[in-house]
Amino acid sequence: MDQNLLAELIDAAKRAGADAAEAVAAERQALSITVRGGELEEVEREESRDLGLRVFVGRRQATVSGSDLSPEARAKLVERAVAMARLAPEDPYAGFAPEERLARGPLPDLELYDATALSPETLEGRAREAEAAARAVPGVVNSDGATAGWSSARWVMATSHGFSGAHQASGFSLGASAIAGDGQSMETGYDGRSTRWHADLPDAAGIGTTAGERAAARLGSRKIASTTAPVIFENRVAMSIISPLIGAISGPAIARGSSFLKDRLGKEVFGKHVTITDDPLRPRGLGSAPFDDEGVAATKMDLIDRGVLTTWLLNSASARQLGLETTGHASRGLAGPPGVGVSNLTVQPGTDDKAALMKSAGTGLLVTSMFGPSLNGNTGDWSVGCSGFWFEDGEIAYPVSEITVAGNLIEMYARLVPGSDLEIRGASNSPSLLVDSLAIAGK
Repeated sequence: MDQNLLAELIDAAKRAGADAAEAVAAERQALSITVRGGELEEVEREESRDLGLRVFVGRRQATVSGSDLSPEARAKLVERAVAMARLAPEDPYAGFAPEERLARGPLPDLELYDATALSPETLEGRAREAEAAARAVPGVVNSDGATAGWSSARWVMATSHGFSGAHQASGFSLGASAIAGDGQSMETGYDGRSTRWHADLPDAAGIGTTAGERAAARLGSRKIASTTAPVIFENRVAMSIISPLIGAISGPAIARGSSFLKDRLGKEVFGKHVTITDDPLRPRGLGSAPFDDEGVAATKMDLIDRGVLTTWLLNSASARQLGLETTGHASRGLAGPPGVGVSNLTVQPGTDDKAALMKSAGTGLLVTSMFGPSLNGNTGDWSVGCSGFWFEDGEIAYPVSEITVAGNLIEMYARLVPGSDLEIRGASNSPSLLVDSLAIAGK
């Protein structure tokens, strides 16, 4: 699919009565293979081509999408979109991004596409190797399976006010889940990675072994009494306490007044040792793109600069509502107007590794798995079910499970200490994070 098809769609929309139009197209190919118990369990193959169209009639807008690319289907898509827009309520903030903010000229090469295509046999072999390595770990008695995958995707966008751009990305993934048992209890462990380039994917045996070791380490897990103690969120799960920040500083939430940080712009939210960066231009980044989903040129930003909240996350509509400029954080799929999202979010590392954080905390909880988070978006009150390890005198004492950790994010953020063990494993990454005191609900 190329820009010519989108230009034709936009011209058709204007002839049908739209004052302005925006068209997007997505193409995707994907293949994944899952094995369990040494046997092939599932093969998933995807090939899709889809269109999305947003039209404006005055300050009224409507968005439609479809997967039929025939001329007849495109004509119906245009007809439906314009008819819907004429019936939609007026939105005083609707419209395109400012032309001076659009990505122009040659787009930066972010190294997002690796042309390597993996065969089903190769993927199955990787999955088998990862599962076999997991099952070979002492204490592991079974497997929840292993999955290897490959994908290729292309995103094309054009608008009637002059923007036209495209970017292409590949993906390679491998994950394994192991089950350990000791005759009295069963525990699971997982490891997995996703990368843009095939060469950056770790070896299958290493992923499987790590999954098995994590499961085996959980054997003998105990419940603990309710208490208040320091809590360290391991780097693999630490972004779970940072992710509510993104919703709290999104322009739509601020415009609604439904954010626990609505009065904190330009103020210190974290300690001075905390910087959180959003970088859409990271080479080979899983969240990278040369422009946002309104065509605004991508730029790197420190959302938190030495503890200070520097910006809201804005698309064009929320920026107009707040009397500000878009920050290039528009995010959308094929259907619906743009929302707000981040790209490659990173909590910058501190000076102490995980062992040093445990030593400084003395006795407390190391969280390695989290589930069922609950958040009051207006107050910041937060809780989550978790499991992990109890540590004493800075050393792991025993695994723990069936516990809940709770606190207020405003207070937690102010006292949060980042470790040095940052690993870039996905689009959102953080080192281990220490909070000096949190309520822990146990038995």
